[in-house]
Amino acid sequence: MADIQRISSSPVELPVIVRADRERLLTGLLRGVSRTFYLTLRVLPKRLREPVGLAYLLARAADTIADTRLLPPQERLGHLLAFRSLVEGPATMRALQEIGAALTDKQSRADERALLTALPEAFSLLEALSEEDRTRVRSVVVTLTRGMETDLTIFPQEDSGRLVAFKDLEELDSYTYYVAGCVGEFWTTITMAHTPALREWDAGYMSETGVRFGKALQLTNVLRDVPRDLRIGRCYLPETELARVGLTPEELLSPLSGDKARPVLVAGIEVALEHYRAAEEYLLSIPGRCLRLRLAVLWPLLIGLATLSRLAYNEAWLDPSRPSKVSRGWVYRTMALSLPCVSSDRLLRAWIARLRKQVETAL
Repeated sequence: MADIQRISSSPVELPVIVRADRERLLTGLLRGVSRTFYLTLRVLPKRLREPVGLAYLLARAADTIADTRLLPPQERLGHLLAFRSLVEGPATMRALQEIGAALTDKQSRADERALLTALPEAFSLLEALSEEDRTRVRSVVVTLTRGMETDLTIFPQEDSGRLVAFKDLEELDSYTYYVAGCVGEFWTTITMAHTPALREWDAGYMSETGVRFGKALQLTNVLRDVPRDLRIGRCYLPETELARVGLTPEELLSPLSGDKARPVLVAGIEVALEHYRAAEEYLLSIPGRCLRLRLAVLWPLLIGLATLSRLAYNEAWLDPSRPSKVSRGWVYRTMALSLPCVSSDRLLRAWIARLRKQVETAL
């Protein structure tokens, strides 16, 4: 692939990057900030890796900005909104360097410091995408930042000692769209554009199905992370649902409330399971010959259902010392086992049905 030429669409010229810079961003840097997603990216067809990988890096940079706990939420929000404006375009070298200078030394992880330092190069890659892909990447990253904005405007600073909860299920559902459901839309449009075998898809229907896939994964994360999030002042379980079982958000801080709060957990798991039905449909709508694309969709689906199973069986689900998660070894074994059966609808349906049954048995 030819080296990227100088970018002239921005008021201040972005840096020139060559193939080695691209590889550094989309391999080493991406692997550092997300080992699991990196595996998904590497299995994707080559033509999809750059726009999808870049979208992830930009979203991860925005998330790093939003999670910089050494700064108060309002200051983080200012930097996040500035970043969003740069994603919408045009981006300037000076503005990107200002964000890096303000936030890089406040990161405890070396890979997050490297990510913020590399923003000018990442935006050069963004400008070098085709106009259609650039629009898609910008759209999904901007939408994802709206979910991060919700975190910074609704919830208190992590060490404030305060706890705030979502008001109702509608607020939770909206949040899961902004932080993950929108990725299903992006994934549908980008894969359809680059995969001839998907050209006959109904874009609207498959985008809606993709949204539900993203919501399934995010709702699983929300339910799994309740104990951790409570301790930084965030309760994603809605007040209306907790009130139905006679609990306040503050009472969830005690692991002993797990039994009383379990109906709220079960209701959330049931919603997630319905979304996973859409995820299964999404997976099986991909032709069996598109092995790489199927694997990239299959892995998060299996990991999500297995996580939901562990959560459903976890009687101490409100205890932060008893997390509901699959091991890295389980993930690698699952990836290996998926290779010989990924093209078979029958085998995939049976595998998914077995995981669903595990969850349903525990409820």
